[in-house]
Amino acid sequence: MKSQTCNLCNYVYDPETGDPENGVAAGTSWEDLPDDWVCPVCGAGKDEFEAK
Repeated sequence: MKSQTCNLCNYVYDPETGDPENGVAAGTSWEDLPDDWVCPVCGAGKDEFEAK
């Protein structure tokens, strides 16, 4: 599973840790995130992220 980085604020979504503060369990792949999930730092949508 690859990490994804927000192009706006450089937040890194790491599938191994998930986003537990927003209800995303550790081990949740990028593809399995809900379509309406947003960056917890700046609120950007998934379309603003890319694998780096």
